[in-house]
Amino acid sequence: MLILTKMKLQSTESGAGRFTDFKLPPLTFHEYIHLKKLDHLIHKREISYRGKQIRYYLTHDNKALNKEFFNYLNYGGYPEVVLSEKLQHDMGRFVKSDIVDKVLLRDLPSLYGVRDVQELNSFFSYLAYNTGQEFSLDRMCKDSGIKKEIIKKYLEYLEAAFLITVIHKVDVNARRFERITSFKIYLTNSSLRTALFSPVQETDSETGHMIETAIFSQWMHRDNLDLRYARFKMGRSEGEVDLVSIDNKSFKPQWCVEIKWSNRYFDMPQDLTSLLFFCKENQLDAALITTIDKSGNQKINETDLTYLPAAVYAYNVGVITLERKSG
Repeated sequence: MLILTKMKLQSTESGAGRFTDFKLPPLTFHEYIHLKKLDHLIHKREISYRGKQIRYYLTHDNKALNKEFFNYLNYGGYPEVVLSEKLQHDMGRFVKSDIVDKVLLRDLPSLYGVRDVQELNSFFSYLAYNTGQEFSLDRMCKDSGIKKEIIKKYLEYLEAAFLITVIHKVDVNARRFERITSFKIYLTNSSLRTALFSPVQETDSETGHMIETAIFSQWMHRDNLDLRYARFKMGRSEGEVDLVSIDNKSFKPQWCVEIKWSNRYFDMPQDLTSLLFFCKENQLDAALITTIDKSGNQKINETDLTYLPAAVYAYNVGVITLERKSG
């Protein structure tokens, strides 16, 4: 059985002193490519980023890599499924057995004393369907009919089980909000959504959120990383930046990424108003934007913009993390 969980168990009467925390993140896109023996799709080159040439892994076939990226989004979180077409066709049963039945309906209730396991199961399905979206307790309470205090506990349980990750926001100056009113929730493994519902295609409306979910899951292999998203007012409109890394000492943004599944902003960089505004306010001289298959560099308002296909970016986050950990 493969359960991608992280039981961050607090000292409770039932578990005090008998559990050890561990972290087993989902399979990265880099690991998926390696397992599928598709390394021939990747080659080492250099890209320009922040005015420097850096080594990067690129592809000579964006179409083929994107095809595999969507296979990864839908089925790639589990090595067993990656290597078995039979399981891919019956992934719902596989995940129901390994995740729903064993974690949601058995482990979490016994460890935390959950009374209504079906309610927890329904709540998780609700979060899975809406992965990558911004939530508030008020919205979740209204959508699910569950009391706020119970929702808070369910979020704690699901995050402890490493089924979801909660990402908090910062303002335009990268300051944390004193009062938490909203936050984003991502599945730690995008293929959970496929198992509970259906595979996503490149043109589906929810594809953007699934791309975000997959990219965030690549970063879960990094230790001591404070990742946020930015939400702020720009005059009468509201701005957002998808991914912001905050320095643990200075509490200032180190870099930011706008996660897109579109080539539009490569052709019209001036439309990246939120990103450009955030960079200006925080004296960031560069930003990265993901695309479908466009790569390159542009400069707008003294900000260097680097464009990379989402699949290429996801691959590099995973492989560079592995290289750093292996020394």
